[in-house]
Amino acid sequence: MTSSSPHEPRGFALYVGLSQKNADAAGVSLQAVVNEIKKTIQDLVPDTQTHAVIALAPEGAGGLDLDIVRMALHDPAALAKLNPPRGASDYEVIIDISRKRVEIGEHVAPLTYKEFALLQFLVLREGETVRREAIIEALWAVDDEDVPNTRTIDVHIRRLRSKLGAYEDIVRTVRGVGYRFDRHADVTIHYGVAPSPDMI
Repeated sequence: MTSSSPHEPRGFALYVGLSQKNADAAGVSLQAVVNEIKKTIQDLVPDTQTHAVIALAPEGAGGLDLDIVRMALHDPAALAKLNPPRGASDYEVIIDISRKRVEIGEHVAPLTYKEFALLQFLVLREGETVRREAIIEALWAVDDEDVPNTRTIDVHIRRLRSKLGAYEDIVRTVRGVGYRFDRHADVTIHYGVAPSPDMI
């Protein structure tokens, strides 16, 4: 900052992408890492005030640890990257997790609640092949009247794809295993201010 600036530095934010799994592999806990960082700051500048928050994400949400942290803590640059301005129409499809809807061009795809839940389940595991059994277990309660089996789940997928029109290929069948969401260049996902806290 120059002396002519009307603003002055008052602190900084340090985003650390470190999962509990990777911390465990290194033989340390996340809390221990946080404590060591805070101790270092205190040693350098005594009486410095610090505040640490551990960012949580749905299990299996995917993505880089650092990106998840930045989104969860509402880092403006990370959110702007995820949610481009609505006027910047350089995409054709918006999968809006926060509003539970899919926009294709100027139209809203007529997805049922269950169809959107199915799409969201795959979107939150982008690039990961999900077994049919896992989908059924996550999206249907045992006592539901319409619980599909591993064969009839294909019918639900076909209905979902038919409503995605020219973008049906974002939901891919992995033969003999299950399904996978593959991002298309014209598809943008809106998570809201952070990754969806629910996994259905």
